Amino acid sequence: MNLISTGFRTLVYKETLRFWKVATQTVAAPILTAMLYLLIFGHVLEGRVQVYAGVNYTAFLIPGLVMMSVLQNAFANSSSSLIQSKITGNLVFVLLTPLSHWEIFSAYVIASMVRGIVVGLGVFIVTAWFAHLSFTAPVWIAVFALLGAAILGTMGLIAGVWAEKFDQLAAFQNFLIMPLTFLSGVFYSIHSLPTFWLTVSHLNPFFYMIDGFRYGFFGQSDVNPVVSLGIVSAFLVVLSLAAIRLLRSGYRLRH
Repeated sequence: MNLISTGFRTLVYKETLRFWKVATQTVAAPILTAMLYLLIFGHVLEGRVQVYAGVNYTAFLIPGLVMMSVLQNAFANSSSSLIQSKITGNLVFVLLTPLSHWEIFSAYVIASMVRGIVVGLGVFIVTAWFAHLSFTAPVWIAVFALLGAAILGTMGLIAGVWAEKFDQLAAFQNFLIMPLTFLSGVFYSIHSLPTFWLTVSHLNPFFYMIDGFRYGFFGQSDVNPVVSLGIVSAFLVVLSLAAIRLLRSGYRLRH
């Protein structure tokens, strides 16, 4: 018995092909952006900031840039796909299929994870030449990369369902995704922050994704990786249930 339907595989293929057909924009451009971040911040702060013992700043920065790229691009994939389909009117062809809400949800999230991981690997390949990186706990690297991509793919799906025009989607990204990403410890350790911002950082789920991911490289982190894993997993469950509820209700999908 075939447990994976043809329609589900087709939707995953369609969503994956959608970003791959314009790889210069969806893959190469984010890699270039991450490279520029590394060159600028690495040049300015190398030798002036040391977060972990025995780890120079450039080495510390690279995992953060990789994970940031994974998160941002996973979000962009599902959110842009849904808003484009809603505006052009072709979303109806997905809704009319016999696919369940779980299958539609999973297809969009899996394709987003593929894009996020592909971009993250690209960023790692082009930045790893600038510093020596160890792989203390590679399983943790993989786990947090996959969970982070799944979470942002789910958030992108929710944003795409909620938004009715590109301006609303841009607001979601600029006022929620970007602040959460840049205040998550990509460029610094949260222990260097004043008490107020340290507390705010601990309320930011993106921090736990990046901190757990970075632990896989250095075996050092601001928070116990088991705690980070629990928080990230719970966040994914809550978001997934919310996304499924939106899909089932047809909120802003059926007019």
